[in-house]
Amino acid sequence: MLTSVLSAVLALVPIPAPATFQTWKPGVQAVTYDPAVVPVGATAQVAFSSTGQNLWVELEVTGLVPGHAYGAHMHVAGCGRDPKAAGPHYQHRPDPVSPSVDPAYANPANEIWLDFTADARGAATVRHEQQWMFADDRLPKSLVLHAETTRTGPGVAGMAGARVGCLDLPFGYGTGGGR
Repeated sequence: MLTSVLSAVLALVPIPAPATFQTWKPGVQAVTYDPAVVPVGATAQVAFSSTGQNLWVELEVTGLVPGHAYGAHMHVAGCGRDPKAAGPHYQHRPDPVSPSVDPAYANPANEIWLDFTADARGAATVRHEQQWMFADDRLPKSLVLHAETTRTGPGVAGMAGARVGCLDLPFGYGTGGGR
């Protein structure tokens, strides 16, 4: 039942227009924490789709630093003035230890990793399929851009450098930390 309810919610969530990264202020949907890596005016858009069993996530970005490799993950809380406001990574099966650096939990099958390298125009589109659905009572609230791609080794799994940008997600917009 929960999976069918969530599928219906995802079907009803309109795909928003791309959000434009700005310096933080209340109500901004996309925040740049480092304009040298996520320039003011860059854009990001996240889309979700589902069959009711699997979840597909697509991230499309423009205006970023050409050739730069970024980490990108779903996080449990919304964007805020402080990059830490977004909290830890969203995990399908939460790690009882936080921060999670155990590869048994911090991995692309249990989290949503959308790492990418911006092309010569500063754009990228990345898609990822998960073999699970979000829990109805536990949805991710933001997508955080990191300064580096995601590491996978013991003790560093899931780490991707500084949080350089944050995008509030459609079903989490307006509910984030720091607002």
